[in-house]
Amino acid sequence: MAIRTKRDRAILGMIAAVLAGALFAACGTAPVQDAAPPRVFTAADGIFMHQVGNVEVFMLVENEFEGNPGILLEADEELLANYIPEGFTMTVNAFLVRTPEFNIMIDAGTGNNGNILERLQTLGLGPDMIDFVLITHLHGDHFGGLRIGGLQDAGGAAFPNASVLVAARDLEYFTQTNPNQMAVDILELYMSRLDTFEPAALGAEPYLVVPNVAAVANFGHTPGHTVFIVEDAGARLIIGGDFLHVGDVQFANPDISATFDVDPIEAAASRRQILEYAAANNIPLGGMHILHPGIGMVETDGTGFRFVPVQ
Repeated sequence: MAIRTKRDRAILGMIAAVLAGALFAACGTAPVQDAAPPRVFTAADGIFMHQVGNVEVFMLVENEFEGNPGILLEADEELLANYIPEGFTMTVNAFLVRTPEFNIMIDAGTGNNGNILERLQTLGLGPDMIDFVLITHLHGDHFGGLRIGGLQDAGGAAFPNASVLVAARDLEYFTQTNPNQMAVDILELYMSRLDTFEPAALGAEPYLVVPNVAAVANFGHTPGHTVFIVEDAGARLIIGGDFLHVGDVQFANPDISATFDVDPIEAAASRRQILEYAAANNIPLGGMHILHPGIGMVETDGTGFRFVPVQ
């Protein structure tokens, strides 16, 4: 019989533990087991693990390709030659948050190449074992992976047991104000399991959308663009979605926005705000367009910032 829910797996695990304990007690001995060392992932695996208290966070690379400097607004040739003289590599990432109770995806990539599902399989998870998918915003490279076949082929729900959560502002904008038919079609697969939230202001009382994960407003890139803060046992990690696209340029020059930003001025203000917050509070920051390991520390550097990848 297939185990379809976290609750089923937990119950069966407890039963197995009780039976095993009784057996070992009857035999008068206990099993001797060598704990397998945790696997160390490399950039070639497309996975990076970061511990947040008792919560494991995995950065999952879906794709990497040559980026287009033309997406940067008001970035002249001199600036580009200074920061990215040989161009840059664009990456598309998603994140898996594993708490003691739930498996939580933050974004799902485009879904076009199946790499996110392969990364999950490497971690011992089938798509039916994902409990929640939190969407930072409704651009295709973040929600496409909700569907089998992604943005290219129309299949069923890629995560058949997951609830999908998205900011109410983004849902309204991309399904009513400025409809994106692809978003409408894919979200319909989850209509009975789709919910919205209102992210809290940065620094306000945390709003937990699911246990251990708070939603924070970072508007501008899209009307409801949200960053998520994972917290456990006093440790925190910010997962910043599309707070930037070209780290080699925008960390040092946070006022430069991208063509993808719905409101470039608001996006720049939100970007500077989250960078200042991460630096001031010494909180690691990850993003969907930051190269492996995709997570690092932020330091102030003149009028901008410096990003130091974690090891």
